[in-house]
Amino acid sequence: MILNCNACGKKFVVPDSAITSSGRMVQCGSCGNKWKQFPIKKSENLEIKTKIEKETNQKPKKIKKSKPKKKREISLYSPEYLAKKHGIKINETNIDKKIDKDINKKIGFGFYSSLLIFIVSIIFLSRLIYFTQELIIHQFPFLGFYLDYFFESIRNVFELWKNLVTSY
Repeated sequence: MILNCNACGKKFVVPDSAITSSGRMVQCGSCGNKWKQFPIKKSENLEIKTKIEKETNQKPKKIKKSKPKKKREISLYSPEYLAKKHGIKINETNIDKKIDKDINKKIGFGFYSSLLIFIVSIIFLSRLIYFTQELIIHQFPFLGFYLDYFFESIRNVFELWKNLVTSY
């Protein structure tokens, strides 16, 4: 049986046995409208089915046809295209030589490796100064105040980091 919502016009398919002769309260799943539905006679049911078929036949779905893509005249990686578009000139005989040069080229540390080496060297130098602190003060007495201030600052930084890590 096909039910039609009076409020929004949405149609629903319901088994014939779900609606008894005394009627049943039904609710539209789309708009929430409630009404009491009584069984529909077979002739009315056929009329509704033919209306639905006519509606579906009257509104055929349009299929959008996409235009075929044009093929490029030249490849994106061809030497002609690279020379014309980007100003890159490639000689095919030089490609093998360039590959050999790239293999022999030295690879740098990179930013993070350099930063790590810098931090390790600073820690190493500060530890070296800490262990030779008495010798330095004995040779240069005026540096005692600066060394105390330097190591106090380092202790403060470590204390800040420790508090930051433990608070989260």
